[in-house]
Amino acid sequence: MKKCPQCGREYDNTMSFCLDDGAELLYGPAASGLSKPPVSAGGQFGDEPATVILHSADASGEAERAQIHTKEKTAVRTSAGAATSKVKAFDRRLLLAPIALAVIVLGGLFGYRYFTTPDSGTINSIAVLPFENRSDDPNADYLSDGLAESLIYRLSQLPDLKVSPTSSVVRYKGKGGNLVAIANELGVRAVMTGKLVQRGDNLTISIELVDVANNKLLWGEQYDRKMSDLLATQREIAAEIVSKLQLRLSGDGENTLAKRYTDNNDAYQLYLRGRFHYAKRNRSDVERSVEYFQQAIALDANFALAYSALADSYNGMTAYPYMAPKQAVPLAKAAANRALELDPSLAEAHTALANSLACFDWNWKAAEREFKRAIELNPKDAGTHWRYGMFYLMPVGRLEEAIAAGKRSLELEPLDLNHGANLSGLFFYARRYDEALEHARQVHSLDANFIVGRWALSQALIEKGVYGEAIELNENAMQSDPTNPVYLRFAGIAYAKAGRRQDAERIIERFRDIARTEYVMSYHIALIYSALGDKDKALSALEISVSERDYLLPRIKVEPFLDPLRGDPRFDAIVRRLNFPE
Repeated sequence: MKKCPQCGREYDNTMSFCLDDGAELLYGPAASGLSKPPVSAGGQFGDEPATVILHSADASGEAERAQIHTKEKTAVRTSAGAATSKVKAFDRRLLLAPIALAVIVLGGLFGYRYFTTPDSGTINSIAVLPFENRSDDPNADYLSDGLAESLIYRLSQLPDLKVSPTSSVVRYKGKGGNLVAIANELGVRAVMTGKLVQRGDNLTISIELVDVANNKLLWGEQYDRKMSDLLATQREIAAEIVSKLQLRLSGDGENTLAKRYTDNNDAYQLYLRGRFHYAKRNRSDVERSVEYFQQAIALDANFALAYSALADSYNGMTAYPYMAPKQAVPLAKAAANRALELDPSLAEAHTALANSLACFDWNWKAAEREFKRAIELNPKDAGTHWRYGMFYLMPVGRLEEAIAAGKRSLELEPLDLNHGANLSGLFFYARRYDEALEHARQVHSLDANFIVGRWALSQALIEKGVYGEAIELNENAMQSDPTNPVYLRFAGIAYAKAGRRQDAERIIERFRDIARTEYVMSYHIALIYSALGDKDKALSALEISVSERDYLLPRIKVEPFLDPLRGDPRFDAIVRRLNFPE
């Protein structure tokens, strides 16, 4: 806030002169004698000037913003000084009216410059970058990550606002960077960053929102709260963002923004912990996510969002796989159904249920109904689009529609490697191998260690006959992860296709060794036997896969690696058991 040094009246930071006496406004108490916000040495957190534009690691960007701000400030002070020298001999009250008018005009110009874009009165696209955890405890990452993700989730429900998803912004975590470049990469006009400090029960959150196109600070705020206020603070920040972007909300938009998923702050923190661990996707973290979601539900039995997240965790366990489908999927379905009982409008719960209905129940009609309902409720959710393509449209043979769904997911989240890899997979199952290989190479070039990218590249290379590269790709990966089923599967298939039968059979034996202590998809073994030309053993493995309801089995109808079995009555009988629609 600013204060008049003469009358003591307070104004917000957009004002320059007092409306009562025309005096230049000062920051902070007038007695302090400060004409700008105090900044501690080194710009320590908590002492940062309210006018500082969003922090960035790019020094030139900061210098440019500082220069713009300095010029504006100097111009205002110069004009103020000139005005003061001319009116010393006159009663200030005589100038009140024109000064007030000038302030109104300046305020209008300020508002126009700061809150409009060149072509619109609103800014309708935003990226919420990962918050910086400035706590001494790195375990507070779940708070900094979770708060940003929660804001993204809540804002993304608004129909007229484009919000960069978590999967696209996570790459900027801890890296800083030039805000203009980041905004251009993400295709947004506004960027928000935050910093968070947790010390015991005390929580400090610093927020800055910038109109990057105009290089203007839209809003900056520091919240000093208790951990028990986290839920209310998150809602308050989301509402403030919408206000500063000047978004006009419909009745539905207002209801969405104000929606209360839980009123239990402890349950909410447990939910954030669960989301934090599930994002890591390794076995121990996915198992921990289940524990946190269950604890959240124990504190709030009506927390639909926690039930939906629990369903995702259980469904995910069958994909990697960390748990047998017959154990995990009934739990996933129960959680998804409970979420929908509590909140039928929860799109992600419909998606989770559709996932189970397609991959486990093979109830294709019900699965499509749930996918379509999820898309109707939240058409901007990229995850639902690619799952609809990969788990329903592709298995039932509607391949062009599946590719269209995959492309839509990539349009919504163009920087998400998972969506790029899955689009390659959809091209693969449509037998468009050149396009599959092109997309897979693009993803792999961005992150050579991304497992889904390796999956996409491996199968495309094999179908293009580039066996040596596929073998090398998976042998290198197995050096650090020797029991990973994805690497074992593709190494085995590539060995078989390359005529290295003994190596392929060695991979099958390794699968059998692993199966002595944990669940292994027999579908992997069936693919290797099919590549070896051993139909009987491949069909036997598929029979086991049917009895176990393997996560990958629904791909049987379009799986290129099973082409050697097509036309065999035994194979056709297995396909019919999955109840695919005609």
